[in-house]
Amino acid sequence: MTTTLREVGDAVAADGFSFVEATTMQALLDAAGLRDWQGFAASWDDLGLDTYMADGGRYRRRRHAAFALSAGGIRRKPHQPHYQSRDYNPLNGGLERWFEPITEAIATHPALEAVLKTCFALFDPLTPAGTKPEVWHTEVHQFRVEARAGETGRPTPEGMHRDGVDWVLVMLVRRENVSSGTTTIHDLAGRPLGSFTLRHPLESAVVDDARVFHGVTPVDPVDPARPAFRDVLVATMRRA
Repeated sequence: MTTTLREVGDAVAADGFSFVEATTMQALLDAAGLRDWQGFAASWDDLGLDTYMADGGRYRRRRHAAFALSAGGIRRKPHQPHYQSRDYNPLNGGLERWFEPITEAIATHPALEAVLKTCFALFDPLTPAGTKPEVWHTEVHQFRVEARAGETGRPTPEGMHRDGVDWVLVMLVRRENVSSGTTTIHDLAGRPLGSFTLRHPLESAVVDDARVFHGVTPVDPVDPARPAFRDVLVATMRRA
């Protein structure tokens, strides 16, 4: 039985989050025009080093872009810094972080457009009419967290956190030679609500950022002699 977008939305409305299986996300993205997933995923091989890591780590690579997302479509905004207050990111927050921009080829890629269309179709109806914006400020991050002998990769070095937005999508693009990387969800009182591991491309976590905390356990190489990394796409939506 195919899970519908409405059913995913109902799960988020009920629990504050949902784990979306790869087959479900594949169907949703196909309906939104997904093409050339392999070409899209290959772009994670060309990410810049994240030099803002307050823990001194050099295990994270990323690119970033901002978009205006509405019923009228998708418009890329001028390149801008990513900012989180220390209330939401006590490790790396409190400053403007300028990351290398997502390339134009990826910003206009049908896979990313399908992801953004699906985010709008999922999250906009979940937003109360009185607080729903005409246009959502949407940020997209390409992340690669690397693990090697002697350096664990930490997908969420700030620990359990909220992002300071309205809605969050975390989608697995690729896992290569890594163990763990388990996503955990807690309520605002710190009580655990669920956990799952994104293991297959397109598997996703969708999160109501106002209602729950989320975090991901560190990753280590299975075989230290081989490259080990975890690639994800993160899309966030907030009222501008």
